[in-house]
Amino acid sequence: MKFDYTENYILENEFVLLRPLELSDKELLINFAINEPEIWKYNFNGGNGKENFDNYFDTAIKQFKEKTQYPFIVFDKRNNKFAGMTRFYEISNEFKRLDIGFTWYGKEFQGTGLNKNCKYLLLEFAFEKLEMNRVGFGANSKNERSINAMKSIGCKVEGVLRDYSKDADGNIIDAIKLSILKKEWFESVKMNLKKQIAKNN
Repeated sequence: MKFDYTENYILENEFVLLRPLELSDKELLINFAINEPEIWKYNFNGGNGKENFDNYFDTAIKQFKEKTQYPFIVFDKRNNKFAGMTRFYEISNEFKRLDIGFTWYGKEFQGTGLNKNCKYLLLEFAFEKLEMNRVGFGANSKNERSINAMKSIGCKVEGVLRDYSKDADGNIIDAIKLSILKKEWFESVKMNLKKQIAKNN
């Protein structure tokens, strides 16, 4: 199956639901920008503050319409609350690869197992429905929480891109790149991630 930007992809299990981002979702997420600016510490062009979040959100919708990125809003079924966002990007049907990123959650959802459930659904869809060969990830090299989370689900570090991007304060930072390959998903990552989710839930 080829990735199709016009399709309404909905990914869910008993704990979480991901659906395509809509313009009206801004009001559901704006409080994270106003009340939890520390979420965006490592992200240049992040959503800290109402004005920045307007730009961040509007850019996500624009890139969705332009068919360059596919953003999801994340809903936590256990708490019956919207929790954050994530995206597919760098999508190539020709080379059978995509990246998962631009992921953030409100503080109350961090460390709850929500992220592992989201990543499981996204990876399962990428490898088993879209039949991708590779799923890539990236992060500010100082964002240890994010890097450890990616490693814990089975991502392999590929390298560091020096002076690659900026953080929220405009400082030049290195970026770390990671990935999971299709064979790794089926050999070990899927089962290990399932076990982690079962333990958390």
